[in-house]
Order: sequence, then structure tokens, then C-alpha cells
Amino acid sequence: MSFFKKILEKVGIGKQKAATPPPAAQPEAAKSAPSASAGAMSRMAKDDLLTREGVKDTPAAISQVDVVAKLDTLAKENPAKLDWKISIVDLLKLLDLDSSLDARKELAKELGCPEDLMGGDHAKMNTWLHKTVLQKIAENGGNIPSELFNK
Repeated sequence: MSFFKKILEKVGIGKQKAATPPPAAQPEAAKSAPSASAGAMSRMAKDDLLTREGVKDTPAAISQVDVVAKLDTLAKENPAKLDWKISIVDLLKLLDLDSSLDARKELAKELGCPEDLMGGDHAKMNTWLHKTVLQKIAENGGNIPSELFNK
């Protein structure tokens, strides 16, 4: 699994698909549908009722994950004062991921960091990496405000 996919999973992106029961599990929900005589309901109406009953208990897909709230909550609960909004190291620590220089270089390569930023001045790479990670989270359904990665 790529480093960035680990970040997405930690912030709750990509888990919505798992919330929908597999097709084999949906007939179980249909068993709870009220029974009716064949004469009282048409086949189409029964199918419609079963579909609605099966979907009723399934969580609705969320189009956007509230990453900001999740990260702010984690930051408040963390005894270290981590500022995920400005530091890639703090963001990775908050998500309980490897924040070492080697790990950050791996992530930077994965996300296409220009070679000249990965040289001696790691502050430039970290700045690029932080903005890029936040932007990619937003592109994947996270509610990251653009001002955090457009500075």
C-alpha cells in the first residue's frame, strides 16, 4: 500500500465503500420486509419495497469526509502540541504514521516532488509536501480549505 493511501485511510477516506453491505448481505435486510399477499401487491411493488427496505439500513455514502474536524479532534486529544495545519511532520505524527526524513522523502517521491526540493534544504521539501498532501486529500474527498494549500 502506498504511503499516501495510508494517509487517506487514517483520515477516513476510502472507507465508505466498506460501509455498504455486500450484495449477499442485502437479502437479510429484505427478510425483515413486511409480508403481503400476492394479490395485494404487484411483483414490481414488492421488489420496490424490498429494495427500499434493504437500502434503509445501509448508511448513505458521504461525498466529503470532514478531515478538518477529525484532525482537530486528534490534535486536541494529543498531549503533544501538534499543528497539522502548517507542519507535515506534525500531520504524520497526528495520524500515527512514520514522520522520519526517509518516510517523508518516500512520500515526496510518490507524490512527484521536484528533485531540486528534495536536496539539502528539507524545509522546502516539507513545505511542498505539506501543501501537496493537503491538496491531494481535498482532491480525494476531504474538506481541506484551499487556503491551507494555496499559500
